Amino acid sequence: MSVFLEISLDSTESAIAAERGGAHRVELCSNLSEGGTTPDLHTINETRKNVDIPVHVMIRPRPGDFVYSDDEFEKMMAQITSAWKSGVNGAVVGVLTRERTVDRERMQILLDHARTMTVTFHRAFDDVEDPDRALEELIDLGVDRILTSGQKETAGAGIPLIARLQELARGRIIVMAGCGINPLNVGTLMRETGVREIHVGRAVRTSPSHTSVEEGKVRNMLEAIRMTYRHHIH
Repeated sequence: MSVFLEISLDSTESAIAAERGGAHRVELCSNLSEGGTTPDLHTINETRKNVDIPVHVMIRPRPGDFVYSDDEFEKMMAQITSAWKSGVNGAVVGVLTRERTVDRERMQILLDHARTMTVTFHRAFDDVEDPDRALEELIDLGVDRILTSGQKETAGAGIPLIARLQELARGRIIVMAGCGINPLNVGTLMRETGVREIHVGRAVRTSPSHTSVEEGKVRNMLEAIRMTYRHHIH
């Protein structure tokens, strides 16, 4: 049984420390306090050069909602192409309509631009009106995974919906739980939902003096999962 721990962070130093702590994948962003936006190309390139674990890049031109103007969408297409050229493994993106549905047309365009990268539909999913329908649409589009808190403030509060999405997915798409997950609640969340991919917030602070402390946070999360399932995490 494999469990994947993904960490959202905002610097190369953080990514290096997260890898040392045992993280399986990093989601690279800027403006984490505002939900994350696309990081600069220098940070993307340096992170890709300095870590061996998969790197996924947030494609989001601004904080706020997920309904974008034509100019913003043009920027997203350029950002996703730049991410692909940098050699990262995945793109993290989400586009909605004003009616709070998946913008299928624009998502298809971004998927085409992603080329060989995997695609995660981020927590824009938690803003959709009909999550069951959105899940099927994203499967149909060929999206690899969704990130969700079950449309609640935290994944712990959203367990019922996360569990239902996991059941409905039937292995056709990965359901990754995120938001408010810590070593004290990760075991309960995984047991009650069946998810095997967990997303947590910043693993390490940018300041190098704090990296060893924050590296320990990753180790603590993994140890909590091991204690829950008593199996080796690949």
